[in-house]
Amino acid sequence: MNPRIGGVLVSGPKGTGKTTIVRAFADLLPEVEVVKGCRFGCNPNNPDALCAECRTRRDDGEKIETTTRKMRVVNLPLSTTEDRLVGSLDIEKVLQEGIQALKPGILAEAHQNVLYVDEVNLLPDHLVDDLLDAAATKVNVIEREGISISHASDFVLMGSMNPEEGELRPQLLDRFPLHISVGGKHSIEERMELVRRNLEFEKDPDAFSKKWSEEQNELRRKIVQARELVDSVFLPDAKLRAIAMACDALEVDGVRPDIIISKAAISLAAFDGRKEVNLEDMKLASQLALSHRTRRGGLLEPPSASEIDESISKAHEVAKKRDKRKSPTEMTEESKDKSGPRMSGGKFGRQSTVAETDMANGKKKLRRK
Repeated sequence: MNPRIGGVLVSGPKGTGKTTIVRAFADLLPEVEVVKGCRFGCNPNNPDALCAECRTRRDDGEKIETTTRKMRVVNLPLSTTEDRLVGSLDIEKVLQEGIQALKPGILAEAHQNVLYVDEVNLLPDHLVDDLLDAAATKVNVIEREGISISHASDFVLMGSMNPEEGELRPQLLDRFPLHISVGGKHSIEERMELVRRNLEFEKDPDAFSKKWSEEQNELRRKIVQARELVDSVFLPDAKLRAIAMACDALEVDGVRPDIIISKAAISLAAFDGRKEVNLEDMKLASQLALSHRTRRGGLLEPPSASEIDESISKAHEVAKKRDKRKSPTEMTEESKDKSGPRMSGGKFGRQSTVAETDMANGKKKLRRK
């Protein structure tokens, strides 16, 4: 729905339908605009990221024709080679034909698509390095024998993994903005329903798809509507402050979690057809963005669901009270003591008290002058 968020990691025990979720997701993907005939699927709305072929055509005065196509899920097998991932070069042809000698790899296919890595925690390190470079820069660079050719590679990264089979490298884990943990605990009735649907699908896939087509179409409609609305959604400063305070209190590493929570909360509001973010959007976005985040430089485990909920709720209350207060220049010492948002214990209470003390000391110094 919002490619600017970047992607999602699905983790859980074996047999919990992680790969099935991604395959089902492919049916909901929207259409994107591409340069007609481009091998790399260049985005015509981003002229700075055009490949060398498209730039040459543009500079020669040729009209760049566009077309639309459906986004795809491009699979990255664990057994793939580096040349297959980043692309390969024929050095002799490069000297004669330039970029035409480049044989595009998976990172070229993934441009403006979804790149899916099953069992991503088992991906070889040399492939992880290439994936990290492309995910960070949105550009794929192929270098051979002192020759370098590049093209845009802007994709939504999706991965699935079973934590029992090994951990994910911290650098790659940080590249997954959102995280969903799939549980293996189901009631008897839920297990029975899962079996029924599996048997029903295998018996007649077309009939099964037709049965759920109305729900699928409604979901597609909501996604399209949300994509049109997302840029109009308002995130008030008080709620942005609450997000920053919660991340600070939980001691998550970096500022990326704050950014992801904000984007995800805006997207959730748009999906519901609303033009302003509310607390529930912030709570769900925080769960998705923080449940896999390292804290205090990797010394702390990711926060639990209850810790996340408690932090964002407390921060929201503090931010609301602060937003209602008068400006510091209009406040007296007495009003600051009464209206300052203090919370018993916890990081929010300490921060609020320190802020008010600093404010009071500053005013005393002004009086002396």
